[in-house]
Amino acid sequence: MGAALALCMLVSFRAAGADEQRGQLSAHDYKFVVDAAKGGMAEVTLGKLAAEKAMSPDVKQFGQKMADDHQKANDELMKLVSQKGATLPTDVTTAENREVEHLRNLSGADFDKAYMDHMVKDHKKDVKEFEREAKGAKDTDVQAFATKTLPTLQEHLRMAEAIDKTAKAEKKAQ
Repeated sequence: MGAALALCMLVSFRAAGADEQRGQLSAHDYKFVVDAAKGGMAEVTLGKLAAEKAMSPDVKQFGQKMADDHQKANDELMKLVSQKGATLPTDVTTAENREVEHLRNLSGADFDKAYMDHMVKDHKKDVKEFEREAKGAKDTDVQAFATKTLPTLQEHLRMAEAIDKTAKAEKKAQ
């Protein structure tokens, strides 16, 4: 009986801790903001890396734009989440860390192609997630953030697709 009570208390404590992390946000909205924050942090890191390492001036400029735009969005998101009494993680996912390390080991046209491929794939996923949240968020401020950020992500996707075509052509020309 003592072990069962201890287990119930532990489960209750863990649930309370999760609620404290998400503050006033629903579990769905909190998952969205956590994913957006982690993705945004990765975009800033990768953008800075591209601004430094890319061979193509277009890829360098795109990388700097990603770092700047996503840092701005991250700052807005952090402010919104703080107002809701929630907390966000300060690190990216293992998969995003692997991608950063993978790209760090590339150079020249190989880097440009791999970075732009990742940007296209990542922004397609981001646009879908932000469209879904813009329509279905429970919290009106989270919904407004998703709605406001969506056009920027759509612009990033269009730019990434155009630059990706050029990067692939340059890689083939080698």
